[in-house]
Amino acid sequence: MQNSLKLSISVLFIFISLSGYSQIKSYQNELGFKSENDSYLGTGQDRYYTNGLFITYKRASKTKNYTDSLDFTKKIWSASIGQYMYNAQSGQITDIKYVDRPFAAYLYGAFALQYLNNKEHTVKFELQLGTIGPNALGLEAQEVIHKTFGFYDIKGWEYQVKNEIGFNAKADILYLIHRSGNKRVDFSLPLEGRLGNTFTSLSAGLLFRTGSLNPLYHSVATQSNVSNFKEAGVLEKEFYFFLKPQLQLVIYDATIAGGLFRTDKGPVTFKTNPLVFSQELGLAYAKKRWTVDFSVIFKTKEESSMVFSHQYGSFDLYYRF
Repeated sequence: MQNSLKLSISVLFIFISLSGYSQIKSYQNELGFKSENDSYLGTGQDRYYTNGLFITYKRASKTKNYTDSLDFTKKIWSASIGQYMYNAQSGQITDIKYVDRPFAAYLYGAFALQYLNNKEHTVKFELQLGTIGPNALGLEAQEVIHKTFGFYDIKGWEYQVKNEIGFNAKADILYLIHRSGNKRVDFSLPLEGRLGNTFTSLSAGLLFRTGSLNPLYHSVATQSNVSNFKEAGVLEKEFYFFLKPQLQLVIYDATIAGGLFRTDKGPVTFKTNPLVFSQELGLAYAKKRWTVDFSVIFKTKEESSMVFSHQYGSFDLYYRF
């Protein structure tokens, strides 16, 4: 009888301790896309950073101490292809004097490795191989978009920057600064560094989230919802509002200044502004196999000849399996 009582008490304590954690089914793979476009804001504008499309596959690899989900380092590999597309103040330029930002596209492929741990410090390294200029297929991609949706005829791509192959590396770091006692508000420090002949820059900001939050090792904030083990302390559904002000020190941008190693960079190029400020706000949602989020980004002028500052929308959709 005494042994039975001890066993019952032990089982009860185990149940109570486990009930403090939420364990959800883990998915090791993820496939999805990010789409960025200024038309998402419904203002009728079509200028500057006018479109971006990125397709990504991710896979969570073997995890150190993965049998103990309270102390771990998680690794996520990813492969992606993407294209950035830029206009002048309009996609219908009839004279070179109206080109206040070069027409340009950047088409690339990339591989990345992301490290995340139970202390909610994340690091991601990415290597890109791509090209700017006509080889980046900006004109062709914009023609498809405009013909598909019945937009105006495009003019001005004859003024785009010249071809140059790009070798670029990127590092992203995110550190948790503070989370409230009820775990519904937190602040993190995002840092980004780029080095290459297409983009070279340093960025720092502040990420504010409020809502039903997951830890940064399994969150929309870090695009880290894949795993090869069941992580404790993770909500089945994550839904939050976020703000992300950020300041960028721009050292080189080939979509504005032309190819770094070219003498003939293009018919119209400009010198970049050294400091660019952006503000992003949006909503993020993830449950089981799906992630979706939408945000709006406001940016100051990237170079002084631009007639306007810029804003655009960003939409993500990912499926896990």
